[in-house]
Amino acid sequence: MSVPGQSETIIELTGIRKGFGAVQALGGMDLVVRQGEVLGIVGHNGAGKSTLMHVLAGTLVPDAGELHISGKSKLAEYGIRAAHMNGFRTVFQELSLCPNLTVTENARIMHPEISGLNWRKQARALILDKLDQIFPGHGISGNDLIGDLAIAKRQMVEISRAFTQSSQAPKLVVLDEPTSSLDSVVSDQLLTYVRQFVKVGGSCILISHLLNEILNTCDRIVVMQDGRAVDERPTSEFNRDTLVESMGSVARDSQDADDEKAVRRSDEAKPLVSVAPNKTPAELALQVYRGEIVGLAGLSGHGQTDTLVDIFLGSARSKSADAGPMALVAGDRQVDGIFPLWSIAKNVTISSLKEFVRLGLIDPSAEQKLGETWREKIGIQTQDMNNNIYSLSGGNQQKALFARALGSKATLILMDDPMRGVDIGTKQEVYELLRSEAAKGRTFIWYTTEMNELEHCDHVYVFRDGDIVADLARQDMSEQQVLHASFE
Repeated sequence: MSVPGQSETIIELTGIRKGFGAVQALGGMDLVVRQGEVLGIVGHNGAGKSTLMHVLAGTLVPDAGELHISGKSKLAEYGIRAAHMNGFRTVFQELSLCPNLTVTENARIMHPEISGLNWRKQARALILDKLDQIFPGHGISGNDLIGDLAIAKRQMVEISRAFTQSSQAPKLVVLDEPTSSLDSVVSDQLLTYVRQFVKVGGSCILISHLLNEILNTCDRIVVMQDGRAVDERPTSEFNRDTLVESMGSVARDSQDADDEKAVRRSDEAKPLVSVAPNKTPAELALQVYRGEIVGLAGLSGHGQTDTLVDIFLGSARSKSADAGPMALVAGDRQVDGIFPLWSIAKNVTISSLKEFVRLGLIDPSAEQKLGETWREKIGIQTQDMNNNIYSLSGGNQQKALFARALGSKATLILMDDPMRGVDIGTKQEVYELLRSEAAKGRTFIWYTTEMNELEHCDHVYVFRDGDIVADLARQDMSEQQVLHASFE
């Protein structure tokens, strides 16, 4: 089924449909993946991208459509085992590692052919060699328990495992938001390896809401809306604005953030929060004033999340001057964010329950009203807020966590890399919402691994080895300065 003059078609999907009750996740999706290319897939949260990847991985059976591998119809016999036997690997947005097993044991799960008395040694060498290739200096041991690793390192293990080879070489690796928890340096390591992988004949599908990653890495881009492909072109025919427009959003100039009026600190004002981690000198202590958006930067795992937790829990290292009620938007939503057995509405309103109490009982109509208000305000894509939180895509789950914090009475909101898996249109809306709320007196402390998001902050504190090593006002901040402070 390959087109003359093009590389061999590895897999082709035609008219794929998949519904979940009243929700039609895929409504006739067509997709072709060719050998030796990086195919980018973009679209808003709920466009069907992750559902499509589950079909490719064999973990979901479509309701209708055709699937061809190397020109032969395979849908009737396709599943997880068939996908693996054909060399198809998938790194899901919500990581699939077993948290109670070690790095070595998780590598062994993907390769049942590794057996015998020395299976552990073989599996350890397999995963550590691949980690060394993709992420040099990763600092991960084969004996590390997955559940004890930070989310960035868990993501590195999952990605590396997908590229490992024993009896079956990977031919197509699907990467669904692979850099969502990685800092810019580690992300660059991964994307460099991806280009090397396709150069020797492999293929990759890259799903990312970071459009620069898509434009700089992919050979061809497919845009999805409402479970269908609405645009497909070589990457050379796109730029950022046309790609955003194709997704159905209005492109906002990247310089707009620089033009916003930054909050100016007054010499008389007292900081709302003051934190000096570890050996940080007093002059570089994290100072947060009312109405500011303060960014935490630096390589991931260097103390930013720990600092947010210290502030949230009122640690001795954190001093506050009547900071008021606080809310935390967790970065690792599966572990620290969502309540998996609850509805979307209850996940959104849990921080505001005191506001709904009437005569000692919770008023369900008031609770429902708040949920609906934020469904419309932040664009949570669901037909019913009473559906389980897991009925949402990963990005829409993250929107629910935003709604929980912003819909509460919290005056100080802590955000731990909160834009993981959130589409570009929603990001732009959230940026404007944060600035609007800050103008009303709300205060935000924002750890982000996305360099361009720092442009929306009034001050940026750079972390290295658990300490603050630089304090940059917005007008003085640049990517070069942040990177220089991160490595110096």
